[in-house]
Amino acid sequence: MPESRNLDNGQRLFSVKDLPSRVLIEEAHKDREGNVHVLFQPENHSSVFSQKWLRENCYELNSYFEDRSERKKKLWQKDSFENGLPFINYDSMCSDDGSKVLALRSLRESGFFVLNDVPTQDGQVLKVIEELGFTRETNYGALFEVRTEVNPNNLAFTNLGLGSHTDNPYRDPVPTVQLLHCLESSTEGGESILVDGYKAASILREESEESFQSLTNTWINYRFSDSKTDLRSRVPMIELNDNNEIIKVRYNNRSIDTINVPKDKMRSFYKAYRLWSEVIEREELKVQFKLSEGDLMLFDNTRIMHARTEFSQSGKRHLQGAYSDLDGLYSLLNRLEMKNNND
Repeated sequence: MPESRNLDNGQRLFSVKDLPSRVLIEEAHKDREGNVHVLFQPENHSSVFSQKWLRENCYELNSYFEDRSERKKKLWQKDSFENGLPFINYDSMCSDDGSKVLALRSLRESGFFVLNDVPTQDGQVLKVIEELGFTRETNYGALFEVRTEVNPNNLAFTNLGLGSHTDNPYRDPVPTVQLLHCLESSTEGGESILVDGYKAASILREESEESFQSLTNTWINYRFSDSKTDLRSRVPMIELNDNNEIIKVRYNNRSIDTINVPKDKMRSFYKAYRLWSEVIEREELKVQFKLSEGDLMLFDNTRIMHARTEFSQSGKRHLQGAYSDLDGLYSLLNRLEMKNNND
């Protein structure tokens, strides 16, 4: 009813504390259009619901909404992509809503996609974000360079191989989307590796429920510190929602702080920590490919672990990276899907 919600935006005009402590339904009936009228007492308040709305929001017929957990994701491993990895043409994604939906659905369901033929211009990664959501700026700036440096403050800026990890676990909240855009690639090696962290966590749960519970119930510290920055967080390596579904995974051996857990949990935690690190490095879980110039990979940093192989010091390898967040990208996908359903 008009007195309950703002007609322009649908937001409630009252608080739950304004309701009587005991509310009763005195009467309910359908009108000629099929809408259901409900009379509530003691306020003699009438509300009107469509049958479609009641059916879609009936908690006995429908499960809760959850777009971040493992429940509706396509968990994958190396042999899951029979039709190839989700590579999408950049110009098509920019100009065609269908291609954009395809890319964003791949992000939502599989956790990543790769754009090809992205212009190899400085700062282009930020223009890609503008197409999809909003930039998450950090102490590294709006974007960061991934190439070898003298006295780097992060091993990512060397030519060393990197094990599977998620970025920035020392931030709370963590950036939930990461982008890496290849501008130059003439080195030997330096191949990209992706691992579905939800799949790895589900394997850990199957193989050792004890270790899985240890990592979900034990909160540990992560830290990043340099001459200008000191970032800290305290979080579990595997995070669950209220229905015991996986919603976030974290692993970054380079950024874990001193382990400080109760002595009665220490042995079981290290056992779980070691098994977790072994599971995520299993070859059957890894997809491996080399980013060519103009390729840009975008992935869910709360789910997908990324790594790279060592590369030669001869030749050039230059990537630019940036962060965004899932809420902006999921919002765009929701609107595009609603538009498609209404067309």
